[in-house]
Amino acid sequence: MAGPRYRVIAADLAERIRAGEYPPGTALPAQRELSARYDVALATARQALQALVDDGLIVVEAGRGTFVAPARPAYRLDTLRSFVDDLRDQGHQVTTEVVSSSLRAMPAWVGQLWGERDGTAKALRLERLRLLDGMPAIHQVSWVDQPYAQLVRGVDFTATALYAALADAGMDIASASERIAAATLGEAGAALLHQSADSPVLVSDRVTRTRDGAVGVVDRAVLAGGLMQVRAERTVHQVSVQWGAPPR
Repeated sequence: MAGPRYRVIAADLAERIRAGEYPPGTALPAQRELSARYDVALATARQALQALVDDGLIVVEAGRGTFVAPARPAYRLDTLRSFVDDLRDQGHQVTTEVVSSSLRAMPAWVGQLWGERDGTAKALRLERLRLLDGMPAIHQVSWVDQPYAQLVRGVDFTATALYAALADAGMDIASASERIAAATLGEAGAALLHQSADSPVLVSDRVTRTRDGAVGVVDRAVLAGGLMQVRAERTVHQVSVQWGAPPR
């Protein structure tokens, strides 16, 4: 393989990690051992490890050594699946707590996204807390307009996904757009996510549309910055963007 020597070493180690020779959580050989194994200077071995850190494959723990990063949960933005479906498929335990569920008037920002609608009708506001492997990770507020609001109001959303309930009620979901922004948590979500009010978070606003182009659901999800990150994988023909958790 052509290229700088440290890149060749990094590529070889990455291949070994992906092949399972170094499973998640295991220690990599020390820098001096890698230097001797690949017959390079210590600085070159250090560069190779830093490249793996930059790629998210390994983590460095001060005083302990270098370890393969744990498997990271990811929520794919290029599909219509829910947070929970994607995370559970990766082997993570995800539980949902319903904070509140009620019919009420939409706030102005939701109404603007919705566009034309009966302004007198009350929508369903569903507020949930997602726990990832027992840790509060996502605070999510979803809005559903009539007639579906009334049809799904009595569903147990600790056990049933909102989109599954809407599909059962006859909503034909076809597309979604999502915007992500960095922010600080603020007082309102601090207690729910067990974080300080000035903690960094990612805020996802998602508008889901039915096959006829009408808005079906508006979601705002606040994701704990220390638990989640955005990751992109690019090929010649497409870009796949995913939510994930940074190495710990």
